[in-house]
Amino acid sequence: MAAWLVIVVSVFGVGTAGYLALFHWPLSDALYMTVITLTTVGYKEVRDLDDAGRAWTGALTVAGVGIIFGTVGIVVESFVQELTSGGREERRMADSIAKLRDHFVLCGYGRVGSTVARQLVERGNVVVVVDIHGESLERARREGHLVVLGDATDDATLIAAGISRARALVTTIDSDANNVYVVLSARALQPDLFILGRANAAGSEAKLEQAGANRVVSPYTMAGRRIAELALRPKLAEFIDLALSTGEEAFSLEEVAVVAGGQLDGRTVGELRADGVFTLAILPEDGQYQANPPDGRRLRPGESLVLSGSSALLREVRAD
Repeated sequence: MAAWLVIVVSVFGVGTAGYLALFHWPLSDALYMTVITLTTVGYKEVRDLDDAGRAWTGALTVAGVGIIFGTVGIVVESFVQELTSGGREERRMADSIAKLRDHFVLCGYGRVGSTVARQLVERGNVVVVVDIHGESLERARREGHLVVLGDATDDATLIAAGISRARALVTTIDSDANNVYVVLSARALQPDLFILGRANAAGSEAKLEQAGANRVVSPYTMAGRRIAELALRPKLAEFIDLALSTGEEAFSLEEVAVVAGGQLDGRTVGELRADGVFTLAILPEDGQYQANPPDGRRLRPGESLVLSGSSALLREVRAD
């Protein structure tokens, strides 16, 4: 496009110079005649033309027609190329991601990643999927997620996914080495970000934690524990499943942070219990879980609460 613009300007310059040098016209007449000729507007000639003048003007007219058709062709080609290459869709996706706050960045959209994304969305969250495989991203796009094509170990890719504004990053790539690199990159870019990593092989948990992951999960270990819990304590496992489900159950379990100036700030455990919300545990900013806190325990900003109660009440508490 830039080269074409240079050609167009050059033709205008040559046409004007021709009227100046060959016919000794004033600059204003030469420039005006060149413009109306190249644009083929059909106005009357500025001055009477002899045979040489008609020949020069005819050559400029042909050049003008070429410029018009060439410009139309370049514009159409650019438009078609943009549509076929997905450029417009990519810009729309980038604009949508740029507006996000408190979203989840999910690296890797295999079987585990797609399940994680579905669970997060069912709980009302927005997920940006990062994957290096186009077919995985196409599946994620069809399922309604925002996507970024690229290597999640690359800082530029994580920045494009809005990591600086994200609530958390989850990496579920099926390669432990890649997961470690993703955690390292994410932690370097965003020191305070909550990062959850997937460990595929035994011994990878420690490496992910050393890289900066806040929590590490092994799908195979978790599956084994889950099966054992169902075998040993089926009723308890069923109760927890119902409490953590995304359906409209009569009761639920929820993790809620105490925000300065929010509705929980300064209230006591007993006051919450009187409203039908039970405080199972309190986690101070720098401390260990305090299970079954007494009714007189006052809540302070920065603490995290594990609450139980009706789904409706917990939604009100969570909407602080």
